[in-house]
Amino acid sequence: MPSQCRLLVRNAAQLVQVSDSGAQYLGKAEMQRLVVITGASIVINREGLIEAVGPNELIQSKYTEVTFDQEIDACGMCVLPGLVDAHTHPVWAGDRVHEFAMKLAGASYMEIHRAGGGIHFTVEHTRKASEEELFERLRGRLWRMVRTGTTLVECKTGYGLNLETETKMLRVIERARRELDISISSTYCGAHSVPRGKTPAETVDDIIRVQLPKLKEMMANGEFHIDNIDVFCEKGVFDLDSTRAILQAGKEMKLQINFHGDELYPMHAAELGAELGALAISHLEEVSDAGIAAMATAKSCAVLLPSTAYILRLKTPRAQDMLDAGVIVALGSDFNPNAYCCSMPITMHLACVNMKMSMNESLVAATINAAYALGKSHSHGSLEVGKQGDLLIINAPRWEHLIYQFGGHQDLIKYVITKGKIAYENKSCLDY
Repeated sequence: MPSQCRLLVRNAAQLVQVSDSGAQYLGKAEMQRLVVITGASIVINREGLIEAVGPNELIQSKYTEVTFDQEIDACGMCVLPGLVDAHTHPVWAGDRVHEFAMKLAGASYMEIHRAGGGIHFTVEHTRKASEEELFERLRGRLWRMVRTGTTLVECKTGYGLNLETETKMLRVIERARRELDISISSTYCGAHSVPRGKTPAETVDDIIRVQLPKLKEMMANGEFHIDNIDVFCEKGVFDLDSTRAILQAGKEMKLQINFHGDELYPMHAAELGAELGALAISHLEEVSDAGIAAMATAKSCAVLLPSTAYILRLKTPRAQDMLDAGVIVALGSDFNPNAYCCSMPITMHLACVNMKMSMNESLVAATINAAYALGKSHSHGSLEVGKQGDLLIINAPRWEHLIYQFGGHQDLIKYVITKGKIAYENKSCLDY
């Protein structure tokens, strides 16, 4: 009886593996040498893993006796790895569209925050929302991400700022992880802000002595899984000492350190992250030269968020300085009520135009390097044998159209595939 596989995608004009060497990440020199196969096919097995990838003739000869659950003829199209969004805040109620007008009128992030808006506004609404309401909102947002090519996304808490709501958010993220066609890396961000009525010292004490021990107990009971710990290390929020104490406590729980740093003020967060062995540090608009050097040595990934810098009119992250220094650079959309963008193709385009990254660098930063930032580049981020069968197919003869067509990905992406199953098919996909 013939053996069976889940999916065959054949005849792709280009198949972008990104890497074929088993690399965990790519530095600047390797980014310039993307692995691209012309006239290619890819096979995904019944376990949802990539079984074979290569020229059409090779795959055809090897799989003549195999039957497939599904076949896709990608003639004239391009196959790329599923995109990885390395930084998002997608679980919340209470949008902040009214604050956008305040920003346009010149109000700064911290001015809105001190006036009772910003994070505190969203916290108030998120605390009142039911778990079911939060899940339905998250489901819709993740579906929008899938349609733009994202197949692995980091999801943070942080709009609870108390144990009850933070655990509610973690249960919502866990349900999405189990039920939806997208892979999720879960992040506890209880130190997103200092709650109203508490001092920073009281907040740090509550997180370390109450919240983290309870989360450890709930994880042991199988209620949810947490991958990362995050702190908003910022002037007027959590200083270096507070950040160090919380991140160290999370590290002792075997959580990956993946935190906000050097966004609005130069806090030397990059140096701290390197010292603690942080897997990733996000934002870095105000990073120092010493911080860049420290991150390069420690192999702490810089997760850059060009859509946030654009929307908040912040200093542009120094992507090229970081790449030149040997820092691993990744991208994230930073989807949240303050910077409402859930599209990695738009994020990649902004990285090219505003941060002066090349299209090769941008693609790598949104695939294997973003997967590295989440500790998942062994299973995601490139089309290599043994990795998860996550990919997207675009209706264009060259892969660069994914970045080139600014805002055009709604019509460009034909299929999004997760674990070898079609998660999204665009039946009205237009020619490029």
